[in-house]
Amino acid sequence: MKMFKYARAVWAAFIGVCAIASITMARADIKDYEFQLVDATVSAGPDKIVTVWLVNKTTGKPVSDAVIFATRLDMAPDGMQEMATKVAAMPGAEPGTYTFKATFGMAGRWQLSLGAKVQGETGTVESKLVITAQK
Repeated sequence: MKMFKYARAVWAAFIGVCAIASITMARADIKDYEFQLVDATVSAGPDKIVTVWLVNKTTGKPVSDAVIFATRLDMAPDGMQEMATKVAAMPGAEPGTYTFKATFGMAGRWQLSLGAKVQGETGTVESKLVITAQK
């Protein structure tokens, strides 16, 4: 009977430790994620490829399986927000990379605006990345 009491006490302690550990385990905040350009320059012209990483800033690891639901490419950095072009998503080559095809109609600075949902997180990752198109 004494052994049964000890087993119950050990089991209760184990459950208590697990409960405390699950409460104190910090989940990542949506602010811990960011998009980063793989290459900040492209050649001006049609069908140019832009690749970005989505990384967890606290761990430095790439984040796969995010759902990108908003993309916009315009010349806002050069004061021409109305100069926008279509952006088409393409499959990424590596985990955590997201690739887009777009036409850079002229040389200058272009702003790629992205909105994404990270699996298991609440909120939206939003980024505005500046790409320089060269002749």
